[in-house]
Amino acid sequence: MSIVRTSPKGQVVVPADIRKAVGLEPGDLVMVTHAGGRRVMIEPLGDDPVASARGVLKGGPSLTRALKQERKDEDARGAEKGARFVRDSGVPQRRGRG
Repeated sequence: MSIVRTSPKGQVVVPADIRKAVGLEPGDLVMVTHAGGRRVMIEPLGDDPVASARGVLKGGPSLTRALKQERKDEDARGAEKGARFVRDSGVPQRRGRG
């Protein structure tokens, strides 16, 4: 376990033995996340940060599923409202010509 001090700018130096263990090189990108409570995680990113970050939000609520459900509910409300106007219009329905 290593203890490091934060600089006035909030910077920390990752100890050499830890950098070596995780393969960090000068100029590499890392992702810093709040891990709950007082815990912070620093994870090295690969050459493609987007690919490296894939799955970070896995397990949370599906925003796509929620949006689809909301649109389905909205369509149902719109169809119900439209049907009410057709039923309540008081205008006799015209039958086919003939």
